[in-house]
Amino acid sequence: MLFNSYIFLLGYLPIVLVAFFVLGRWSRTVAAAWLACSSLFFYAWWNPRYVLLLLASITFNYVCGRTIARCAQTAAGKRVLTFAVTVNLLLLCYYKYTGFFLSSMGTWGHAPYGLLHIVLPLGISFFTFTQIAFLVDAYRGLAMEYSPVHYLLFVTYFPHLIAGPILHHKQMMPQFADPEIYRPRLRSILPGLAFLAIGMAKKVLLADNLAYYADRLFRGVEVGLHPGPVLAWTGVLAYAFQLYFDFSGYCDMAIGLSKLFGIDLPVNFDSPYKSVNIVDFWRRWHITLSHFLRDYLYFPLGGNRKGKVMRYRNLMITMLLGGLWHGANWTFVVWGGLHGIYLVINHAWLAVKQSAFPGWAERSNGLMARVRGIAATAVTFVSVLLAWVFFRADSFHAAGVILKGLAFGFRHTSDAPQEVFLWLLFAVSVPVVWLMPNSQTLVGSMMRKLEKTEAGLPAGLVWTAAFSLLLGALGGAAILQISAVPSKFIYFQF
Repeated sequence: MLFNSYIFLLGYLPIVLVAFFVLGRWSRTVAAAWLACSSLFFYAWWNPRYVLLLLASITFNYVCGRTIARCAQTAAGKRVLTFAVTVNLLLLCYYKYTGFFLSSMGTWGHAPYGLLHIVLPLGISFFTFTQIAFLVDAYRGLAMEYSPVHYLLFVTYFPHLIAGPILHHKQMMPQFADPEIYRPRLRSILPGLAFLAIGMAKKVLLADNLAYYADRLFRGVEVGLHPGPVLAWTGVLAYAFQLYFDFSGYCDMAIGLSKLFGIDLPVNFDSPYKSVNIVDFWRRWHITLSHFLRDYLYFPLGGNRKGKVMRYRNLMITMLLGGLWHGANWTFVVWGGLHGIYLVINHAWLAVKQSAFPGWAERSNGLMARVRGIAATAVTFVSVLLAWVFFRADSFHAAGVILKGLAFGFRHTSDAPQEVFLWLLFAVSVPVVWLMPNSQTLVGSMMRKLEKTEAGLPAGLVWTAAFSLLLGALGGAAILQISAVPSKFIYFQF
């Protein structure tokens, strides 16, 4: 079931929400169980068979987590942790990488390996990583509450189940135990609706329309298209904006849906194209995944504790595995490797700048600082843009053809006429991405204005009314544009 579908918005969501609050007045445990069962139904809408896999994973990890917690930070606890994490990773690798491994072996060995047709369960990467984090937190003594109903809800909670964010036990369990969330609260419902409207507009009005122009390029090269510079650059830009608004829209909708239930999800997207370097980019893009890779892979590898060479090695390993996590294709590995190289260069440059030019940034005047910031943002964006080619391309051949088109190097090029609608989409996308405040800032400002309205200040009332009308118009336009077969969010496939 998709957030951007009529069955979800007009059927599933109102029924689940109303029943949650009605049951919450009677029993908080029953209400939590209802929300967990509703989340399982949400997952089963895609394929009921994989509900059993999800429940088996939850049961296994819950039992292991309880066992680890009883012997936290001991040798016995570490053995159980190692066993449980290994089982989780083997399950993930079986579903996600078996076909990739066999096809790679067949290519390298020139042998006709038969491929297994394994259907990848939706959200397996996210619910696996969420539970691995729980196991590690249990070993560290950070997981304190073990209600089976709350744990079931923690893993299956539908706003995050399919495409994140990756949650931590300590973030969610106190919220599920809070009696306040079981009663409707205006201060949660209003921002929830605001996030939902903004996310819907990003997904349906921008991302889905940009997808046509991105697909025209990337699918075209797979059937022999040799793009010229205009088609190559507009197609790659269309994909960069499509991915931005698709993922940003999903994150906004997940936060908004969760707020309707009074529960706060962690921010997972923070205007990443405004980043001034690649380190800053990974602090803003898929924030919970970045934190997971840092805390559970980069730091255990040694982080930066064993010198610069080992630090750069650990960065490369982390990003290569992060690329492979995104998809079972060598193009994703190259994408991760490029970002690893970017991070190594960035950290090396920061070290050189700090030692060779101490205080350089502080000595720059306001104008120079702004010019330097714009230039740094532009360089970072172009670097990310080039890496997106490998992220989206189905093969190295396709990526090579597009990169040649970007470099004006193809002799026999073809540039399709560029529709006015594409340039209109770009004209909207650019200010939204780089000039306007992001969703968190906008909704936070709305709530502060609303508080002033409650205090009797008319300016707050006018601002809140105008913003509400704008959000209503955006949300209404998005709902009217939902197609009969709504498009999936891109991160659903990871």
